[in-house]
Amino acid sequence: MLLPAGLVASLGLLASVPVRVRADVITGIPDAAPPGFEQWTSPIISTKNVSGDADWASAVAKARAFVAQLTLDEKVNLTTGIGINGRCVGNTGEVTRIGFKGFCLEDSPLGVRDTDFASAFPAAINVAASFDKTLINQRGVAMGAEHRGKGVNVALGPMTNMGRVAAGGRNWEGFGGDPFLSGVATAETIAGYQSQGVIACVKHYIANEQEHMRGGSEAAQIYSSDLDDRTLHEVYAWPFAEAVKAGVGSVMCSYNKINQTQACQNSKIINGVLKEELDFQGFVLSDWAAMINGVQPALAGVDMNMPGFKSYNFGTSDPNPDTSINSWWGSALIESVNNGSVPEWRVDDMVTRSMAAFFKMGQDAGYPAVNFDYNSEDTFMHGMLVNEHVNVQSNHGQLIREIGGASTILLKNTNGALPLNINNIKRIAILGEDAGPNPDGPNGCSDRGCDQGTLAMGWGSGTANFPYLIDPSAAIQNFVITKNPTIPVETVLNEFNVGAVTTLASHADVCLVFVNADSGEGYITVDGNAGDRTNLTLWNSGEALITSTAAVCNNTIVVQHVVGPVLVETWIDHPNVTAVLHAGLPGQETGNAIVDVLFGAVNPSARLPYTIARARTDYPADVLYSSTMQTPQIVYEEMLEIDYRHFDAHNISPRFEFGFGMSYTSFAYNGLNIRPGDQTQGQNAVNGRAVPAPAANVSVSAGASGSRQASATPAPSSSAAHSASAPAGNATSSAAHNATATPTATMNSTHSGNATSTSAAPPAFSSPAQTSPGGAADLFTTAWTVTYAVTNTGGVDGNEVSQVYLGFPPSAGQPPKVLRGFDRSFVGRGQTAFVQIPLRVKDISVWDVPTQKWVIPSGSFTVMVGSSSRNIHLTGTFTPS
Repeated sequence: MLLPAGLVASLGLLASVPVRVRADVITGIPDAAPPGFEQWTSPIISTKNVSGDADWASAVAKARAFVAQLTLDEKVNLTTGIGINGRCVGNTGEVTRIGFKGFCLEDSPLGVRDTDFASAFPAAINVAASFDKTLINQRGVAMGAEHRGKGVNVALGPMTNMGRVAAGGRNWEGFGGDPFLSGVATAETIAGYQSQGVIACVKHYIANEQEHMRGGSEAAQIYSSDLDDRTLHEVYAWPFAEAVKAGVGSVMCSYNKINQTQACQNSKIINGVLKEELDFQGFVLSDWAAMINGVQPALAGVDMNMPGFKSYNFGTSDPNPDTSINSWWGSALIESVNNGSVPEWRVDDMVTRSMAAFFKMGQDAGYPAVNFDYNSEDTFMHGMLVNEHVNVQSNHGQLIREIGGASTILLKNTNGALPLNINNIKRIAILGEDAGPNPDGPNGCSDRGCDQGTLAMGWGSGTANFPYLIDPSAAIQNFVITKNPTIPVETVLNEFNVGAVTTLASHADVCLVFVNADSGEGYITVDGNAGDRTNLTLWNSGEALITSTAAVCNNTIVVQHVVGPVLVETWIDHPNVTAVLHAGLPGQETGNAIVDVLFGAVNPSARLPYTIARARTDYPADVLYSSTMQTPQIVYEEMLEIDYRHFDAHNISPRFEFGFGMSYTSFAYNGLNIRPGDQTQGQNAVNGRAVPAPAANVSVSAGASGSRQASATPAPSSSAAHSASAPAGNATSSAAHNATATPTATMNSTHSGNATSTSAAPPAFSSPAQTSPGGAADLFTTAWTVTYAVTNTGGVDGNEVSQVYLGFPPSAGQPPKVLRGFDRSFVGRGQTAFVQIPLRVKDISVWDVPTQKWVIPSGSFTVMVGSSSRNIHLTGTFTPS
């Protein structure tokens, strides 16, 4: 991402270029950095036409034939939005001459936004906490079906930002603080969406990690995320690469700048990384009013301008974008073509990419027309039928409830306080506003921009209307009544009525305290929180509610509905706080889901997708709330050390580590084996899909401690084209707790020098062009296979989330451990599950900046298998040679 020092010197112009000069693909002069930040600039990369690689060939051919019949005005109509008065949150123009209605684009990452008879799913952060690939995929399938049922062409999700700062307002829309976890969840969600024929749109590309000063609508300030090339590739671009590998149809460029250049006109990010290096075949669309220029985004690789106008401050709608004069594109793009600023072949490529995604998803055959209007749930507007009230919910409420339970994390459970036994309860007290309904109704606050009643989603454009909302108080009372109607269940929702709280709590033998912490998108401010949270504490004096309850009730059980980590130090060790459930944002079935966990119908297995620190200052980075700079500089000084990696690297003790979560039962791990190649006995896990595996001779025999140890001779693997290749050969069986295997195959692992230094980058700006979406095909072959056994040693059935971390050789300059695999396995009591985790070539590689390639570093790797990032049960090593 940085300019090589030699080229900076040779240009000689950068020091004198005013800060406001924008990057120009023609002149090759990047946006200049303010004094003191000169190293953070972004190179210029020319655009790449779509090539129809892999399984995109047929769709691209159809798209080219479609585009060939269009006039320039018609092509521009499909590149530019009509404003915000269309039926969807984003709509392109139409091609009326041939009856093409254009594209409908609609939020959100947890449901179909601003419509009726659609579901409100658990937030992405919740499904990530399940660590369950199947549930993640099923959620994507269900949301895709609902978007399709409403006639949506492009679903604006998933969101896969990395939660770099714990207080980030939109963290809950993403999948947590680890790029591998986010990559798997992103790919599974996309596969689910697109299985229904809906074009998924992965966002926000890229390094869009806070709401303050994010830009948009020609904002006076737009922060610049300043990050090095290796951090970009190994952390922030990782989930996007997995999205492209999964075949995602569209990518949304973000509001912020990256190394001084706004994301939607950053040619290095779009043309270079996304379209060349990752061989992305779909289309890039702008976030809503993100563009700050017309020609530069066109040349940098943006393909669609949403919602069409320049700014919400003076946004107007125009049903024919080719005549719009309030757009960076529209008639301005036609003029740019006519005056030679933008070549017409670039416009052809814009529409070809959009139409290729349209054809690839099969939207040209039997796809539903739009049947709603996001502006209103009224049936008619201005005398026209706009809402047909199509019910798309199906039985998705059952899945929502299941995910709610599977994503509830048990953080504390003293002396088996949970699950509750209805036969041992005399009186239940339910305390806190979060237990009850919003007095204004579940959708009483626009885009959920308030904190009233139970919290089941954050606020902003990443929301959906609740078709109903089962609050915890109602669900608990209904459950208890069906089991034993003589048990008193009493509620005080006003947490500020301390007298009522303590009186009720002092008489109960079970006190259920519900607390929350909210956040969202920056265009809404709630209780002084402008998107990003101002602190990491509970809202509505939640800490005081907990401590006042615990002072008089010796069985205080806390349930947290929170958008991310909250500090718990003031109350977590209170002896009367017997259990804590971290329930996140469970969606419309929140009450039923928490009942399932509280009373034992669901044995909790969820894990934290981020770290809960003891102090806010323990985190590696924080929100920049204000700046006097026109382009505030946010330097990613922590580099690769995001979330738990930082805590490990600096020996900081968290309160609850990444991957932590308890169960109502117990598990034991044994039988670790590490073998070269693919050992999947007929299946190879690729983004959670089962595909034929290479031929291999496999034998399985009983091993020590009842574990099973597999040995295999894999079929020969092709060598990788980019310095990282899959090994071939034999490996010996390893000991249960100290597995070491050294294959005899030769690997090209010329890891070079200081890979974090961008000053050593080659003088050419060009990213390595690929012909395989997601990156070089060999990166996704299985290099090693890790197997182990998990035994349920407790008294009840349950799921166990096992996690595989990798320790790289010291020469790699990596954090102490990085997540490289996980599995949620159901294990009956007394039973054993056998887990197999593939390590792909990419998983054991690092991004080498000087060579601009993924390389396998020389030395010994350590495999760590655990139930969290700090609770490691098995370790072993392997050494590529």
